[in-house]
Amino acid sequence: MSNLDRQASLAVGGGRGFVVAEPVRELLSPRRVQLGESTEVRRLLPNLGRRMVGAWAFVDHYGPDDIADEPGMQVPPHPHIGLQTVSWLHEGEVLHRDSLGSLQTIRPRELGLMTAGRAISHSEESPRPHARFLHGAQLWVALPEAHRHVEPHFQHHAELPVVTAPGLTATVILGSLDGARSPGTTYSPLVGADLALTAGTGTRLPLDPDFEYAVLTMSGEAEADGVPLLPGSMLYLGCGRSELPLRAASDAGLMLLGGEPFEEELVMWWNFIGRSDTEIVEAREAWIKGDRFGDVHGFDGPRLSAPTLPTSPLKPRGRVR
Repeated sequence: MSNLDRQASLAVGGGRGFVVAEPVRELLSPRRVQLGESTEVRRLLPNLGRRMVGAWAFVDHYGPDDIADEPGMQVPPHPHIGLQTVSWLHEGEVLHRDSLGSLQTIRPRELGLMTAGRAISHSEESPRPHARFLHGAQLWVALPEAHRHVEPHFQHHAELPVVTAPGLTATVILGSLDGARSPGTTYSPLVGADLALTAGTGTRLPLDPDFEYAVLTMSGEAEADGVPLLPGSMLYLGCGRSELPLRAASDAGLMLLGGEPFEEELVMWWNFIGRSDTEIVEAREAWIKGDRFGDVHGFDGPRLSAPTLPTSPLKPRGRVR
């Protein structure tokens, strides 16, 4: 998914100097962003005060939206560098096209994982016809220096490993959880998991104390470490945890995001993650000129135009403002 904000602002992240090395309970409020005519998202990362959770650098939560009489998601072709996109659905379908020629319909609890690496472009749209409801999350993972120029590729995994406990079903999206490992390719130590809790459940989820974590609430009424969570909110949990207490007052859906704190400082602007102003400027110019990113075939409409760059040079800075 693209950052469609026409006033694209600089987001900076990375660097271990601002990592919370102990458990915390920091509730992050979303910013509402319009994607096209009928899709509004709640943007949790980058947030006003927190830019990253491990290598997770961008999180949008959308829906559930009734799109029975709407076109649904319509995100035109747009470019990416230096990141992976993760498409995750609870309801509906998303049709993915990219400049490698990939054409894939992503359905609920299936992993759509696109590695941009040195450069790729893609589009996302609701198929025609499509299901009545659309509900999901779009996430970006920052690639570390050693791998951020890899050849672009796309993966689709319809079957993912599942960890169960009484009242809990955890689908491992990326990385590993409680001994179960996702088939999705990763380039830094991290985890992403979808947690389905039944009403009345109280359980504890095993965690890696070296990771920092956050929980995104997709649906229902739940508590993480005693903090009540509403749909569309995210609770940052810090590091130093070996387990996470969870409780559900109703059937609830959560996403667990975590990873080793990201060492490197980043520059994130529009749909690019880089390390310097020069790199971002060059990527933008390449997109404008039609170079480097290839073409997406089959989308009914023009590709996205790049927004105007800020007047001052982009500088990599720390994880938090």
